Amino acid sequence: MEDGIKLGGAAFANLMFTLKTPVTQKNHKDYKFMKYEMTEIAPDIWAMPVYMQDDDDFSLFFIVTKIETGETVMAFATGSEDDKGEFALSQPMNTGVGLNQLNEHDHDRAENVLHFLNQISKANEGDWRMVQA
Repeated sequence: MEDGIKLGGAAFANLMFTLKTPVTQKNHKDYKFMKYEMTEIAPDIWAMPVYMQDDDDFSLFFIVTKIETGETVMAFATGSEDDKGEFALSQPMNTGVGLNQLNEHDHDRAENVLHFLNQISKANEGDWRMVQA
């Protein structure tokens, strides 16, 4: 990650985390976060909770999929219930945008998620890049 870009800052929202290899049935358990693990919610689209609390309406999920460039990204989506109680995920957002939103709700959890992503980067399995907001 570039120097001077900090969690919660405007520039951080322009960061996207990319994986070097896609998440598959064979490797999805390698990306376990806390007690959560990846679940395939549609063909080649994986989701995993990052933040879900009984006493907070805000929830956040990793969304892992390939984008138009062919890169596999770890984006985020918020979760919500509709009027009928059906659960749905929002449109995906940049990794940085999602982490900034999480930071507003739970700074410690946001730091844990950032550490999780940085560990993936240190293992040379992913990397941060700047994108247009």
